[in-house]
Amino acid sequence: MASSVSAPGHPGEQAAPDPVKLIAVRDTPLSLDEVFQALGDAAAGGTALFVGTVRNHDGGADVDALGYSCHPTAEAEMRRIAEKVVAEYPVRALAAVHRVGDLGVGDLAVIVGVSCPHRGEAFAACRKLIDDLKHEVPIWKHQRFSDGTEEWVGAC
Repeated sequence: MASSVSAPGHPGEQAAPDPVKLIAVRDTPLSLDEVFQALGDAAAGGTALFVGTVRNHDGGADVDALGYSCHPTAEAEMRRIAEKVVAEYPVRALAAVHRVGDLGVGDLAVIVGVSCPHRGEAFAACRKLIDDLKHEVPIWKHQRFSDGTEEWVGAC
């Protein structure tokens, strides 16, 4: 009877040849199903997703709505970050989408996901992807508060 455990040298334990499946900045609602579908890979034993939503508060103030805008290079920067993650982890599939335009409380602002041979790698790669995206991609948030004030927040 053949063992169901992959040998360390098995191709499924390595990064896929072209794992970046979906990178996009969109002005339309994001789809969790679309991102999850992009992450499918028969060699992946772990898939990690992060979904960022618009919350109703920030810094002690009530948020009514917000808008995201981006530099024209935002999508290229997302791809650059994705390639860095792929170089560091055995990624089988990776996807990242970010919304721009006006959003309301509860709307999906960003979805990123990674599939890897094992769950630990998937969690770590997904965390690196969202953290680097948040700090490096030129996407800006304009928050509007219930008291009539507003605030611009740097990259993402």
